[in-house]
Amino acid sequence: MQGNLPPEAQEKLEELQDLQETAQQVAAQKEQAETTLNESKTALEALEDIDEDTEMYREVGELLVSTEYDEAYDDLEEKVDSLEVRVNQLSKQEERVRDQFESLQEELQQMLQGGAGGGGPPMGPGGAGGA
Repeated sequence: MQGNLPPEAQEKLEELQDLQETAQQVAAQKEQAETTLNESKTALEALEDIDEDTEMYREVGELLVSTEYDEAYDDLEEKVDSLEVRVNQLSKQEERVRDQFESLQEELQQMLQGGAGGGGPPMGPGGAGGA
């Protein structure tokens, strides 16, 4: 059936496939960032229950290196903050890709159902632009 599609429809279909692949990549990145964020929050909570005089170590590659409580706490807090920003950015990107996908899908359906004059507002390229 794909071979019988008009060139414009074939192009839209390829764009849809690219967007679907992008959506999967963004979802995987978001899931990974959320997992790391949850692990970091758990570590930060555990750190709050530890006495500041406790001897602490941090993993640096294959080594454990002695570290100060304040330094470990500040680094972990900074990591949590940056991961929260990253997850938020990925959520917005995921939403933009989903909106573009749905818009493009509607365009393709209209094209395949008889194209122009099918009613409804014309769909412009790009969808929701954002900045």
